[in-house]
Amino acid sequence: MSTLACEDLTVDVPSRRLVGPVNVTFRSGEVTAVLGPNGAGKSTWLASLCGGREPSSGSVFLDFADLSLMDPRERALRIGFLAQGREVAWGLDVETVVRLGRLPYGRTGISTSPADDAAVEDAINRCELGHLRDRNILTLSGGERARVLLARVLAGEPDWILADEPLAGLDPAFQLDIVRLLRELAQEGRGVIVTLHDLALVGRLADRVIVMRTGKVVADGPPVTVLTPDVMSVAYGVAVEVVTAANGERVVLPTQRLRLG
Repeated sequence: MSTLACEDLTVDVPSRRLVGPVNVTFRSGEVTAVLGPNGAGKSTWLASLCGGREPSSGSVFLDFADLSLMDPRERALRIGFLAQGREVAWGLDVETVVRLGRLPYGRTGISTSPADDAAVEDAINRCELGHLRDRNILTLSGGERARVLLARVLAGEPDWILADEPLAGLDPAFQLDIVRLLRELAQEGRGVIVTLHDLALVGRLADRVIVMRTGKVVADGPPVTVLTPDVMSVAYGVAVEVVTAANGERVVLPTQRLRLG
């Protein structure tokens, strides 16, 4: 089992604290969903967990090794990060963009070994991009582009996948497909951490739910203990109805905005 942990982690800007202090250990083989309102610190925390943003204090450890001391190439091989933004600078075809996920395996450029080809093909198939492989990525819709960027992460075959709002902008069918894919990746032994805003899909996706507010963790546990009216009202300032579907999933439905004192 692999672990990704932060100890006494904080992220500050000159005027205020964005995150922390936070002490959390993630385990491979499960999907952790990080929830919270806008400005809660979710994206900042996720970026610090992959080495994309340096903490102001505290540390991040990958299998007990300090992430800040790891070789950047080794870190890129172990942790794949999908940012929230979908901006793409160059008009490359889809297959080339996905192949960029293999950069950490090459010494002077993109590696093109049979293993690379197989990984790229698997990522394209998993994200259902075969019919788009020759298209210029700049001609794709936002949802299609999101799937291409996820495939690029998967092509790197990382042990950990950290995804910031991976379901945003997708139509319902592809949202369910990506939920299924992320669960499959966890079942294969990878660690998956995602930030989400769609409360209706959390129960289907996550083994563990962490709720943040004002940069701190206010709840952490399995969906059955975290997706409750009390926790959601504190985190989001809304009243919710929690419905248990026929398959046992908990679906959270916001019903009314609350005025919190």
